[in-house]
Amino acid sequence: MTLDGKVAIVTSAKPMLATLGRPPAGDRWAFEMKWDGQRIIASVAAGACRLFSRNGIDASDTYPELGEPLVRLLAGREAVLDGEVVALDTDGRPSFSRLQHRMHVLRPTATLRRSTPVTFYVFDILALEGHSTTSETYLRRRELLGELGLDAPEVRVPPHWVDVDGSRMLDLAREHHLEGVVAKRVDSPYRPGIRSPDWIKTPLRKNTEVVVAGWVPGTGTARGGVGSLLLAAHDDDGRLVYIGHVGTGFTGASRRALLEKLEPLERPTSPLDAAPPARESRDARWVEPLLVGDVEYREYAGGGLRHPSWKGLRDDKSPGEVDLPGRH
Repeated sequence: MTLDGKVAIVTSAKPMLATLGRPPAGDRWAFEMKWDGQRIIASVAAGACRLFSRNGIDASDTYPELGEPLVRLLAGREAVLDGEVVALDTDGRPSFSRLQHRMHVLRPTATLRRSTPVTFYVFDILALEGHSTTSETYLRRRELLGELGLDAPEVRVPPHWVDVDGSRMLDLAREHHLEGVVAKRVDSPYRPGIRSPDWIKTPLRKNTEVVVAGWVPGTGTARGGVGSLLLAAHDDDGRLVYIGHVGTGFTGASRRALLEKLEPLERPTSPLDAAPPARESRDARWVEPLLVGDVEYREYAGGGLRHPSWKGLRDDKSPGEVDLPGRH
């Protein structure tokens, strides 16, 4: 964010990130639910609102229905807020597959906004009335956030819990079919752009970001679209290595839409730093490694993802940030 005496409207922002782990025990931790959406930093100042993805891309036009409610609810106050944009399913649960209809559309039509509305779940505050709040403790920041009165169909402040058992919180997340939980040290400051052990996320389903390295054309009912995707990630030496392929989790429409994105990126050789197994890349069409996706999987033992399922593309993370599964 830019500074001029006070904190000015954000022109780029990097959110604090959590590490993977089991729910910690003890009274120094608070718990939040883990939301299956897109991380967004919202900056409200001078009667205007701008939204930024985790890699600093302006997403204001992608979610135009969020700006006016944030400005109205803050009633002239300036703030920089951290949260997650979610699309709810018919049971009121965040659904990443529903959000896919919105997160890649630069200027959604009124019809799309009505059919797939989004909500901004705000869970942290980085600045208030021109002054940074990042050095305040987590509990103090949640207190400040609660005083803002952010309660509307488009904007909500989800609850947090203290003095609770982490395992019980994980059970509650499972009972309500949510993504998992995040534990946050109650005395921790906000560390922009840092993946900190002060925040520990425990997903119920294993998820990983992947770099799309290529695809295999579809056959049968998948003809005319992508049959499967060849996936990659960066190892500890920074090499782009093969981590498996995924052929499930697609709809017919998503297979065709992916093909439209992949064909312009086609290249004659593999972008990988080591050759993948020949049996899995026999009919591969290689692409420039520019697209990042989200995949659910059962386990990763170093050779490849077991039982992966495609969730969708992401534009809020760059290919260079994608590490091997389970690292973050």
